[in-house]
Amino acid sequence: VFQGRILARRLLGQETRYEVEVKTPYRHRFPLVSREYVWVPNICGCPPLREGAEYLLMAQRHVNHEHTLNRILLRDNGYARPWTPREERLVREAAQHC
Repeated sequence: VFQGRILARRLLGQETRYEVEVKTPYRHRFPLVSREYVWVPNICGCPPLREGAEYLLMAQRHVNHEHTLNRILLRDNGYARPWTPREERLVREAAQHC
């Protein structure tokens, strides 16, 4: 779970790749750097992420069986909400209990 700003969107094959500036990592099981690529396995724009907007994203690490692909994956039904101070407060409160 992290707060990020969408810098760019690019369609590659049947997937969408977003370049994201990681603002605040809240809870993560793998290291995040200040800029990451987040992949969505479709080109329909689901979830709809706008360039320049900030979101609270819950993504997962995806490693294929051959261990040749290691990326951050946001499912089309994944958690992607526009960032608001309320969202930040809710995430920080939940982190105290998890």
